[in-house]
Amino acid sequence: MDNRIRIFDTTLRDGEQSPGCSMNLKEKIQVAKCLESLKVDIIEAGFAISSPGDFESVQTIASVVKDCSVASLARASVKDIDTAWEAVKHAADPRIHLFLATSPLHMQYKLKKTPDEILEMTAAMTAHAAKYTSNVEFSAEDATRSDWDFLVRIVDAAIRAGATTVNIPDTVGYTTPSEMQALIEYLRKQVPDSDKAIFSVHCHNDLGLATANSLAGVAGGARQIECTINGLGERSGNSALEEVIMAIKTRPGIWPYETRIDTTQIARASRTVYTIIGQAAPLNKPIVGRNAFAHESGIHQHGVLANKQTYEILTPESVGIHTNNLVLGKHSGKHAVTDRLETLGYRLTPEEVQSIFEEFKALCDKKKDVTDADLEALVEHRSIKPVFSSVEGYELDWFSVHTSNFTTATCTICLKKDGEKFMDVCLGDGPIDAAYGAIDKIVQPPEHTFGIWNIHSISEGKDTLGDVTVRLYAGGRTYTGKGLSTDVIEASINAYIDAINNFCAAVRIPEEASA
Repeated sequence: MDNRIRIFDTTLRDGEQSPGCSMNLKEKIQVAKCLESLKVDIIEAGFAISSPGDFESVQTIASVVKDCSVASLARASVKDIDTAWEAVKHAADPRIHLFLATSPLHMQYKLKKTPDEILEMTAAMTAHAAKYTSNVEFSAEDATRSDWDFLVRIVDAAIRAGATTVNIPDTVGYTTPSEMQALIEYLRKQVPDSDKAIFSVHCHNDLGLATANSLAGVAGGARQIECTINGLGERSGNSALEEVIMAIKTRPGIWPYETRIDTTQIARASRTVYTIIGQAAPLNKPIVGRNAFAHESGIHQHGVLANKQTYEILTPESVGIHTNNLVLGKHSGKHAVTDRLETLGYRLTPEEVQSIFEEFKALCDKKKDVTDADLEALVEHRSIKPVFSSVEGYELDWFSVHTSNFTTATCTICLKKDGEKFMDVCLGDGPIDAAYGAIDKIVQPPEHTFGIWNIHSISEGKDTLGDVTVRLYAGGRTYTGKGLSTDVIEASINAYIDAINNFCAAVRIPEEASA
């Protein structure tokens, strides 16, 4: 057995389908590029047959990504597999990932099929996928609640039919590390041609054991781990890529395995995903949380000052967190900003640098000191602007609010679009409610429900940038808007305009296509 672990990232499929984590095409491409820089082995770009939008995103990512295999999920059906292949066939190394449930519970109640029927489908559909490519992965859904001897028959059938990777998922986060290791060992021993396929584990975190179960699977002989950035995924999430990777890197004596992951890209990938979904890492999130390398206890501080290894088992620099935070200000020139961006890991075009520098100078007029976190926020927000540019939608021209704790809030707002200006006024339960009401009067968007309004600070201090996310729901889809400003009302207004532009353009395009 080799000691190299393949990292299969499913942030764009399993992670993105979790509630509140949907992404548009440009956001998915941004994440895919981060994953490519991170050097994951396989990017599961989506579930191609689930919707035209998912097919487009899988197909686009397959054409954009050059240094990773790109996979599409497919049910064990001819149509699913054909659609998956159409989406990924132009990838540098296309993979079809088909799955079929094998637990008694799923077979009886979800699929309403007998074990013999499931066995027959496994062989037939794996063979169908293998007609397109030798890079075929078969997943036995709910494997950890399946009969082990039946799994042996399923895995054997999949390998004989052409599967080169066999995934043993802990679909509902039910198993334990000792069980997972024993199961992988049992399958590798009992399946006649087990050496002809790579075994994989895909662990969910319902009992908080996803990372432990993944590593136990590797100890049992699995050589692929399926995971997501920040542990995103259904219900309580998946095994977190950053945790698995840094566990292997930090404890080589326990897990003597290699990956091709560039760990210095972890923090950037984590931050990008959190920014896109409008969330911030929990303070105590391992590896990437704000407190991961913070020490407040006097005893801890004393130890760290004497030798960092007393309380730090890995360095912030090893995951791309820069502790030498250079503070920039209004007297800093373009060269200093460019140099800092490169130090932070950004490789931007001259045009992109110029745009960021202009935003930086504007920020310096509002904020005394600009930190690394501020610079990163400017870059990340610029890179995930909606697919539909502001030329096609509305932009904020100016706004004026009046509010107090004894009068009804009032907002007058002026938007511009295609050279025209539109102004309206609205009362509301607070300045943001009033501003959103005024925007609705101007834009008159299609019917929708308002999801989250979320704000978090980028750095410390009362002049910090406010990062606002707004999410709208309509027709079973989610539309996200982002806003960034030292004025939280302005950031909130821009976030709502972003979301409305995204929503209106998505509604308008199908109408234009049908015409």
